[in-house]
Amino acid sequence: MILLLVILVALAGAPVFAVMAGATQIAWLTHEDPHLHFVRFLAPDVLGEIFAQSPILTTIPLFTFVGYLLAESKAPERIVRASDAFFGWLPGGLPIVCLIASAFFTTLTGGSAVTIVAVGALLYPALIQRGYPKDYALGLVMTSGSVGLLLPPSLPILVYSLVAGIDFNKAFKAGVLPGLLVIFIISLHAAYISIRHKIPRSKPRLSELRSALWIIKWELGIPVLILGSLATGLADIDESAGIAAAYVVAVEFFVHKDLKLKSLPRLAGDAMALAGALILILAAAISLTNYIVSEQMPQQVYHALTELGVNERWHFLLVLNAFLYLQGMVMDGFSTILVTVPLLIPFAAQFVIHPFHMCIMFLLNMEIGYLSPPLGQNLFVTSFRFNKPMVTLYRICVPFLLMMILSLVIVVIFPRLSTMAVEKDILESKARSAKFGEPPREAWLLECVQEDRNNPLPCSEEDRKKWLSADGHGIKGRSVGEGHQKTTSEKTDDELLEDLLGADDAAGDAGAGELDLEDDTPSAKGDASAANEDEGDHLELEK
Repeated sequence: MILLLVILVALAGAPVFAVMAGATQIAWLTHEDPHLHFVRFLAPDVLGEIFAQSPILTTIPLFTFVGYLLAESKAPERIVRASDAFFGWLPGGLPIVCLIASAFFTTLTGGSAVTIVAVGALLYPALIQRGYPKDYALGLVMTSGSVGLLLPPSLPILVYSLVAGIDFNKAFKAGVLPGLLVIFIISLHAAYISIRHKIPRSKPRLSELRSALWIIKWELGIPVLILGSLATGLADIDESAGIAAAYVVAVEFFVHKDLKLKSLPRLAGDAMALAGALILILAAAISLTNYIVSEQMPQQVYHALTELGVNERWHFLLVLNAFLYLQGMVMDGFSTILVTVPLLIPFAAQFVIHPFHMCIMFLLNMEIGYLSPPLGQNLFVTSFRFNKPMVTLYRICVPFLLMMILSLVIVVIFPRLSTMAVEKDILESKARSAKFGEPPREAWLLECVQEDRNNPLPCSEEDRKKWLSADGHGIKGRSVGEGHQKTTSEKTDDELLEDLLGADDAAGDAGAGELDLEDDTPSAKGDASAANEDEGDHLELEK
């Protein structure tokens, strides 16, 4: 009845955060254990370091603000001109311009809808004027809105990294090759359309190249600032986002003077409203994740799937991508990340999936979902912006959808496209651990999805033989529950307090034991002897 109520509320149009938070709270309040019937269980993970102390909470509003400023200015026009100067002489040059400009703009704004409105609206008339078929031009504009989601510094990569608990800098690196693959495949199709319809091409002129590069020099400074500060370690992700926001304000208000200062409060308010809604959804998703993990739901579903025959990695990959595609057809991208990633991580851990391969597959499915009928976001935005019936767009999107699916198939079959960029980091981490003779835990976090990131397990067969305990569940010399034993300096205040209370309890038990030693029975003497041996072992362990 509760599940049915939640579904009905969701179908009635309730906000995503309200559905997730409400479902989580109802689940806790109706838990079979009466000791868990408290509202406070919504908060622990949200107020903990995983979420409340994450730098992404400040990064999301800043990048959203940057996107609103660029969309409102004349930056899209300058990006289009520069792209045309560099790629307009190629077969399918103008469609390639549309792809490159849209991808670049999407990486800065984080949203395909903004890109379709800002860049697509400029290029759609130009494509038709150049001689491209109307359906092709519309399909290209509709598809181009999401091709930049895999390229840094994409906002979906940041959100996925937060939810999945992976390093976003390495996720940025992992997305470059697959992102370029998508652009390359659609560019080949553009060249074919250009040759087939005998579209004229512009001649490359060095003067125009210099002029276009000069015009776009300020916009090029945005990714240089962000990626440069991250790569050199001069700034963290939230600090680089702040630098980028200040830079864009200076450029658009005082250098290009595209915007007036009186519009700044409106733009900031719109950006913060969108970012606040996203952060609220994130908080509700973290709360839901806490309940799902505590109740071991993924393990139960996993066992059900294995009983149905899903017990090989390729089985899982097939089911995973089919599931993500179907979900992308009916949900928006960010909701898909927030709701689905926590459910999938335990399964990916069971099948030893690379975390960055998982990330790229997920985000590429998200790109496909944006374009998929019946509820793909790009379809709605394109229909509204260009006043086209949705049914018409269903037909137009088919060839582009097939190209995106082809890209996904290649990424699934060749996982090194997603993992090649982080292989060096894995080897360096293993080398550091080998130097001290320790288990390469950091490398395992980069090498395969971990169900419990506080207690990572080996990924390769070689590491399993070397480090895995005889029972196959923990590292040699430790049980899974013990994991890495923290030193006093590594422990939090709460952990130190628990140790102190535990020590007091132990002292009380020892006192009671001393009173019992007066008993002369054999069992009492045996207990005393065992206690003395335990105490000696404990002192030896402390040394």
